[in-house]
Amino acid sequence: MKYVVVSGGVVSGLGKGVTASSIGAVLMGCGLRVTTIKIDPYLNTDAGTMSPFEHGEVFVLEDGGEADLDLGNYERFLDIKLTRDHNITTGKVYQAVIDKERRGDYLGKTVQVVPHITDEIQDWIERVAVKPVDGKEGPPDVCVIELGGTIGDIESMPFIEALGQFSYLVGTGNFCLVHVSLVPVLNVVGEQKTKPTQHSVRGLRGLGLAPDILACRSTEPLEEHVAAKLSQFCHVPISNIVNLHDVSNIWHIPLLLRDQKAHEAILKVLDLQRIGKVPREPKLAEWTERANKLDKLKTPVKIAMVGKYTSLSDSYLSVQKALLHASVAMERKLVVEWVCSCDLEDSAAKETPEAHQKAWKLLKGAGGVLVPGGFGDRGVQGKILAAKYARENNVPYLGICLGMQVAVIEFARSVMKLSGANSTEFDPATPSPCVIFMPEGSKTQMGATMRLGSRRTYFLGNNCKSSKLYGNASSVDERHRHRYEVNPEIVPELEKAGLSFVGKDESGRRMEIIEIPNHDFFIGAQFHPEFKSRPGKPSPLFLGLVAAASGQLDLLLQRSCGIASLNSTPRCTTNGTVVPPVKKPYTAVKKKPLKSLVNGYYANSNGIQI
Repeated sequence: MKYVVVSGGVVSGLGKGVTASSIGAVLMGCGLRVTTIKIDPYLNTDAGTMSPFEHGEVFVLEDGGEADLDLGNYERFLDIKLTRDHNITTGKVYQAVIDKERRGDYLGKTVQVVPHITDEIQDWIERVAVKPVDGKEGPPDVCVIELGGTIGDIESMPFIEALGQFSYLVGTGNFCLVHVSLVPVLNVVGEQKTKPTQHSVRGLRGLGLAPDILACRSTEPLEEHVAAKLSQFCHVPISNIVNLHDVSNIWHIPLLLRDQKAHEAILKVLDLQRIGKVPREPKLAEWTERANKLDKLKTPVKIAMVGKYTSLSDSYLSVQKALLHASVAMERKLVVEWVCSCDLEDSAAKETPEAHQKAWKLLKGAGGVLVPGGFGDRGVQGKILAAKYARENNVPYLGICLGMQVAVIEFARSVMKLSGANSTEFDPATPSPCVIFMPEGSKTQMGATMRLGSRRTYFLGNNCKSSKLYGNASSVDERHRHRYEVNPEIVPELEKAGLSFVGKDESGRRMEIIEIPNHDFFIGAQFHPEFKSRPGKPSPLFLGLVAAASGQLDLLLQRSCGIASLNSTPRCTTNGTVVPPVKKPYTAVKKKPLKSLVNGYYANSNGIQI
């Protein structure tokens, strides 16, 4: 097993996650099987109980693990399925060591950070690195490990010590350290400054790790004399200094690494340069086509994102990416209008009239409305108003998790005239509980007690839009994260009033998908389809929303058999035989010169700012 460790220095938010993902993509392009691990030094067991304002969204894995958003970057870039064990936290490591101490595994010894914590970290890495994540049998060839935080953080010290020991354990030729650092430009001076990176590398060396490769983040391409200075002062060969300057979209990053021969530097350190006598060269034609296609999109499609965490776009990172995947597939330039749900509420008209007016203007100017998941009652009335606006004005609507629940509440209030309809999450004494706490949930233990991970949804017939979008599937597996659900006792009344529940779980009592049949596109899903969207395989529900918002839904539904998702069961048949999806012939797009990749945005894992 070969290991590539990605660390960061100077400041946080440099894009270590995208860098690690891009390194994995390049190595995959060289014919290697790649897995990933994310190390988060915080004491939380996982990201499940943290606010999105703390670390961005909580990414849900196939096995129900609640993880850092960077695992979403890995899955999207590499098209792999990770597990909860691929996210190592200080909380998990200390809990494992304490459990062993309580069992007496240490035979009465004094339990210390070194060697017990550091040994646990190394054992965890070795155990998880060999797990196949690409659907094939056997262990991967390379494990890319991202060390969260910044060099010098006190909470990272045990991990850095463990990785230093680990580099000696696995030996030369099996361990490559890529250090991502910032090369800023001071406006007053106007030149690229190397001192921050010098200090960062010096700190790293003082902790027992020496970088093999420097990945320098900058707004503009690194000047030659700056690279030479970094090589001299950081003791890294100039051929091993890679510049990750700002680009128009993050799909250019693997190409940027390839063009600077980063793969050759990494493969040389890992002694993987050749297959027999043939040098490994990355095959990235799909990445080239995808990146250039995104740059060329001109016709906009506006989607209003109505949520309460809109001040930090990372809170909805997977939703953004799913929208981007769908818009590229539909050949539209995505424009996300961020609408704070609190600003839509009637109280905002008095308290913050300008924000209220602006929010409604953005909502009414969008071609589609998306209400993502969330928790707590703040901003819920605004989400209900957004659902009402979309329903009454025939505007395409997609509600995810809470977005589906508020659509049910709004329907009960407006159509069924149940003015007190609500969720017991927001009003425990509501006379018309449309959404209730799940019976198997825990009201005392918060962490990892929701309905989490991949669950199967069964479609009730194939005449609904949702089933058609999934390629006329009979069922679909999607990831969940919720502790409240639609009250099954009120479902018959809702259906009589015109709300269709077209997808349910295996018991038939848990509602998974809603639709309004006489609406152009009004769909709510209890699951989170964004977590399984990929650049080349967009989520069908997001594809439907973007298609409806851009006037292409009918065309999309006509060829629904050709867009069946890999996580659905196909049901398109001809004389009893399954019809496979029709693939378009591949045509590579000629890559632009490097200088065309200068302008753009690449920071804080957001990718393209939309």
